Amino acid sequence: MTPLHVAVLAGGVSFEREVSLRSGRRVADALGDRGHRVTRLDLDERLVPTLADGGVDVAYLALHGKAGEDGSVQSLLELVGVPYTGPDAVASALAWDKGVAKGLFRRAGLATPAWVALSSDAIRDLGAAGALDRIVTQLGTPLVVKPSRGGAALGVRIVDDPAQLPPALVASYSYHAVVLVERFVAGTEVAVSIVAGEALPAVEIVPKAGPYDFSARYTHGATDYFVPARLDPATLERCEVMALRAWEVTGCRHVARADLIVDEDGCPWLLELDTCPGMTETSLLPLAAAAHGWSFADLCERILSVALPSA
Repeated sequence: MTPLHVAVLAGGVSFEREVSLRSGRRVADALGDRGHRVTRLDLDERLVPTLADGGVDVAYLALHGKAGEDGSVQSLLELVGVPYTGPDAVASALAWDKGVAKGLFRRAGLATPAWVALSSDAIRDLGAAGALDRIVTQLGTPLVVKPSRGGAALGVRIVDDPAQLPPALVASYSYHAVVLVERFVAGTEVAVSIVAGEALPAVEIVPKAGPYDFSARYTHGATDYFVPARLDPATLERCEVMALRAWEVTGCRHVARADLIVDEDGCPWLLELDTCPGMTETSLLPLAAAAHGWSFADLCERILSVALPSA
């Protein structure tokens, strides 16, 4: 690839800032080693003026959390005329809100666990706390309680007993004002990464202790990964087809990752779509790329190349 001036965007003010910085450092180092001129930029007041001054060929987004994944930065980059990696502003906004994304998946006929969205306003102003028993009746237990917006499993709680639901909601509301209460599906956790419309080998995720939470994701050695996932070929194909369909439904481009649960009957359930997958040492996208025969630098350059205007 012809050397480019690449702005690597990482950081921001979300709960996932430190993870984003780790992703950004790895990407910047890999692209620099390939001969590109790399400028590292945080999400602060200097971002737009720096990019608007010109000289940047393309922006590589190594962002996680609010602003980085909700379409805000994407809209600004479109405004100043800088091409960037990852889904555009609309696709990012659609996928960022899990409730909206799940609604799109359901309308497209994709299996996603049944859910109820509940805002803190509804609890405070509309007496929705009085209907919590109806959620349990409709969805059963166990339940998954999680912020409608956010990533890295922050604010996620498993509810085994109805009495645990109110405190689980309170915990999740500290991350976002709308929370999803979702039917829990037991099974094998699988992630299917997609680069330029091509599904990479599925990654099976097996935490050594407890759920696949923030610590299990970003602590080296806390989770075992199997690539490709230890599933039969037909089930792996169903996971791949579902991931690609989710990509199409939300209008993604360049790169994304679908998170799924495969139940004991071999049925994949689509949980969410990550439009800016992590690039840390323990992240799933680089693991899938390595199993596909790509080095980390290869992966970064492939994502970069499809973001260029001529791609």
